[in-house]
Order: sequence, then C-alpha cells, then structure tokens
Amino acid sequence: MTSSAVPFGARLHAAVAVRGPFCAGIDPHGALLRQWGLTDDVAGLERFALTAAEALGPVCSMVKPQSAFFERFGSRGVAVLERTIATCREAGALVLLDVKRGDIGSTSQAYADAYLDPTSPIAADAVTVSPYLGFGSLDPFVTSARAHGGGLFVLALTSNPEGPEVQHAAVDTGETVAERVLAHLADLNRDAAPLGSFGAVIGATLGDVDRFRDAFDFNGPILAPGFGAQGGTPADIQRIFGAAAGNVAPSSSREVLSQGPDVDAMRAAVADATAQLRPA
Repeated sequence: MTSSAVPFGARLHAAVAVRGPFCAGIDPHGALLRQWGLTDDVAGLERFALTAAEALGPVCSMVKPQSAFFERFGSRGVAVLERTIATCREAGALVLLDVKRGDIGSTSQAYADAYLDPTSPIAADAVTVSPYLGFGSLDPFVTSARAHGGGLFVLALTSNPEGPEVQHAAVDTGETVAERVLAHLADLNRDAAPLGSFGAVIGATLGDVDRFRDAFDFNGPILAPGFGAQGGTPADIQRIFGAAAGNVAPSSSREVLSQGPDVDAMRAAVADATAQLRPA
C-alpha cells in the first residue's frame, strides 16, 4: 500500500533527515547472482533480492529495485519483485521502482495504476518515468501520484553518452529539452513544502553543467545515479548541483551489492556512503 495523506516529497524529506540521502539500488543481474554463488534463475533471484531487501530496508531512506531484472523471469520474477517492495517498505524504507515508463492516454494511466495505486500488488512509493513523448503524456502519472501520495522521478539529464542527442536538443524557446523538463517540474512543485513530490533523474558523473545549474533548483528531489563505483563523489554532488545539493539522493547499486550476501557488509557499505554524504 502506498496511499498516504502525506505527499511523497514530505515523506522523503523526513526519511533523509533520519537515515541520510543515499539511495541503494537492487539490481539482480546475472553476474551479481553468480558473484553471490547463486544460480541465475528464479530461486537465485529470490534469495538475492530478499537478502538485499533485508539488508537495505532498515537502513536506507530509499531503495530502488530495477524492475527489468525481475521481469526477465516472467510472472515468477514479478512475484519476487512484489515481495521485495513489501519487505523494504515494512522495514521503513521508501521504494522507488525503476521502470522508466512513458506512454500516452489510457496506456499511461494503466502504468500509473500498476505502480502508484495502492490497490496494485506492485505499487511503490515512487517510479521513474520518461517524458520523451511530451511532458503532458505524464499527466496520468502526475494525477495518480497526487491522489495516492506518490512521487515521480522524470528522466532529465542522464549520464549515458547517448543522452545529449535528445536532452541537449533545443526546443522552440531556445532552451534545451532538459531545461524544459525541469521547468515543468518546477511548475508541479510550486509552493510544496518542505519538498515537492516530482523529481528528476540527473547523473552524478556529468561534466559541464553550468548552463543547467539554475534549473536544478526546482523544489523537488533529484535522483543522481552513478555515485560510488561508477565514479560519482560527494564533491561531484556539490559541483553539479550547487544550491540544490541538499535535495539530491545519490544512488548506487554495485557499491553495496558487491558486498553481499553478507548483510552486515552491505549495511556497512550504506553507512560508509551515508557518512561521506552527510557533510555535503
């Protein structure tokens, strides 16, 4: 159940104050399963994901399962994802389901019902979504998030090398697609306190962001993948986000999951990341 009288942004703000901003991913890809000594099948997936949820749910403000690594096993894998979400939330973590969905009309609404409606068995606290069919295509997600106290993280400035082809392209006003996306988020978060529920995905390993930095202060949370093993540092968080750094949830999966299946070692990795980020 995700329905809450308290909006997602407020719940995330409160959780970060207690547990810190670090967001741990749960990405059960085959190489990690084998590294843990598990088979790359549903049994291995279940052991991996539920052990990770047991380790991370009690210590992270937000946990981010990657849906694709569960979906590859069909309905049995999705059943494991349902249990993973429930385990993390029962331990006090918010769950950001990484699905990057984006469609139009009734299809967009169906995705929103699946991931944000508390009557759905796969509902989470927030989801990642893609705005590249036009930001208005996300309206069903926005409406559902508001109705159920959920949140969105919209792809804005990702750190993959292909991203600038779309995200840096200019629109009719001369601003980039990324700047337009962030402006829409500022509109959605206007007057929200202490933090809006409509966030952005912005990479923690970006290079020159001078053009975009003012747009990062859109009164919403920022998911910053690429922290830790992929090269992002606390100094990068300050360099990239400036005044908005306090709204950033740096995210990593490999840094933490490589310590498994030892639960204590995974929690120690979270504690180390949190300790690095708190001064920032």
